[in-house]
Amino acid sequence: MRSFVVPNSFNLLQIARLRPTVNAFESAFHPTKQVRKCTAAAFAAPAASAPEQHPELVQDFTRQQNAKRILQEAVAATAPRQDWTRQEVSAIYYQPLLELAHQASLVHRRFHSPGEVQLCTLMNIKTGGCTEDCSYCAQATRYQDGTGLEAKRVETVESVLTAARIAKENGSTRFCMGAAWRDMRGRKNSLKNITEMVKGVKEMGMEVCVTLGMIDGDQAKQLKDAGLTAYNHNVDTSREFYPNVITTRTYDERLKTLGHVRDAGINVCSGGILGLGETSEDRVGLLHTVSTLPSHPESFPVNALVPIKGTPLGDTPPIPFPSVLRTIATARIIMPATIIRIAAGRKTMSEEKQALCFMAGANAIFTGEKMLTTDCNGWDEDSAMFGRWGLVPMKSFDKKPAESVGDISAARARPYYRSIA
Repeated sequence: MRSFVVPNSFNLLQIARLRPTVNAFESAFHPTKQVRKCTAAAFAAPAASAPEQHPELVQDFTRQQNAKRILQEAVAATAPRQDWTRQEVSAIYYQPLLELAHQASLVHRRFHSPGEVQLCTLMNIKTGGCTEDCSYCAQATRYQDGTGLEAKRVETVESVLTAARIAKENGSTRFCMGAAWRDMRGRKNSLKNITEMVKGVKEMGMEVCVTLGMIDGDQAKQLKDAGLTAYNHNVDTSREFYPNVITTRTYDERLKTLGHVRDAGINVCSGGILGLGETSEDRVGLLHTVSTLPSHPESFPVNALVPIKGTPLGDTPPIPFPSVLRTIATARIIMPATIIRIAAGRKTMSEEKQALCFMAGANAIFTGEKMLTTDCNGWDEDSAMFGRWGLVPMKSFDKKPAESVGDISAARARPYYRSIA
């Protein structure tokens, strides 16, 4: 009689459903064999909690039980931890999606006011001319012929402050500035101007974030002294997949920059890009890298690739939404106090998809006119969405976890940031 090997991925219910088919095959190979009638008693589980039919079934059952235990312990945590193993992150990431999102929402409600979402506006203060080879980016000089993007000089201090005022008037409480550079070496004048921009935005009562490529310790200190709230430097993807996306900057160089930022006392903003061609295991790797930094980032941007014609990834199909939701939910559970920001790619999401992300733990968005070189949801559009879903804007410098039910109730009682017709 032929034997049928059961794949590791089958759970016990699937095995029960599969057995009649297996018996039918056995009967076909052995016409004279009497196949036992499939009754409820035939499938009754033994007294022990683990199955005894096959060693692989026992292993699968044990894995499922361990995964449930890991999730339960993570959800019950009262403070962030930085000692996650990759296996633990994987066990959480691969939970059934609706259950994962539900558990993430419970964590979110313990650590944050659930209806509050931070509004951020991003301005490209220096467009194009970058020497890097990031496969997704239109600002790389080497892709300029295909993208048609022209390099521009650094924006003036006054033009940046004008844009920040407009963002504040429209409800944004964090203003972010991005420059297409590999690093800040030899850019003393530019750094001086940027520190003036930082000071000016901070004086408006807004949080201020910059992303300027790699910086050293002294440059980080200058930005800190100017009043910088946060520095963005994404790790993009897993360490293993990273060389498929970028070759001009190493993964460790990115982590080194984050170290300089952290040592200067600036909040770290670091996340990734989904849809680069990575596998789900690479998304687990990304989450593991960020959640095991010496301290969790203040914010974790989740970008969905926006393919740009002329770049190596210009024809890449979009990342399925369940992968985005799964990443957000896992991030919320393993980094409970971190702000999770829906960044690039939100323009393609329906309101219903965005609402699922908010329920699963996302609590910040980019809003305004542009996301560096791609389209962004506008202020009026987001204002209307906030009204329909009962969301309220997070105040500047107001990201402390909710400490009691009273804090959450107070947040829910706040008026929407703009009146909704």
